[in-house]
Amino acid sequence: MKIKAVIPIRKGSQSVNDKNLRPFANTNLLELKIRNLKASGVFDEIIVNTDSDEAIEIAVRSEVSYHRREPYYASSKCSGSEFFQHLGIVTDTDVFAYCPVTSPFVSVETMKKCVDLFKQNEECDCVSTVSDVKEFLWLNGSPVNYDKNNAPNSQNLPDIKALNFGFTLVKRESLIQNRNIIGNNPLFVTTSEIEAVDIDTPLDFYIAEHIYKKVYLDNKGLLD
Repeated sequence: MKIKAVIPIRKGSQSVNDKNLRPFANTNLLELKIRNLKASGVFDEIIVNTDSDEAIEIAVRSEVSYHRREPYYASSKCSGSEFFQHLGIVTDTDVFAYCPVTSPFVSVETMKKCVDLFKQNEECDCVSTVSDVKEFLWLNGSPVNYDKNNAPNSQNLPDIKALNFGFTLVKRESLIQNRNIIGNNPLFVTTSEIEAVDIDTPLDFYIAEHIYKKVYLDNKGLLD
């Protein structure tokens, strides 16, 4: 069973200027992701899927593969479903690992745990990381997950999981057929709050960089 890790990355960014390749402490988000995927030792190949010449140069320098993305699939005209299906079509593998650089703190231990869980459960077609949601949620003027007349302590709220997309394994045929990285029979692995960090705004980038400097560079081992 071939498992290939794909790092989707496009040049520029609509939310944070060049967030994928701009300096991030002593590295950048792409180099950091490649290093951590290599350290896991569980992938048959690591592929940078990109329309960026700079990202391709980093892939070559890091001795991993790359796929030059066609312009349409790097544009805002391409829907998420089209993009996911395209990733499956152009990646020759049995199992596809979705590894966005915007989740920089997914640990080697978590990746190995996901791979082991996937291999041990033949009926599942997907393993994805999730976060615990312990918040008082409302929708259309009413509480969703608690009785407002008998409010519990936050730790006693229902065990709701939120997809954080830090790391996902999915069978290639499922990815192509469903046009989504979440399959029909998913299993979930809960991550720590730090692992769940997703960089989507300038504030996210600022916080993540300081976490990296303080927790990883100072303590040597957050991602191991």
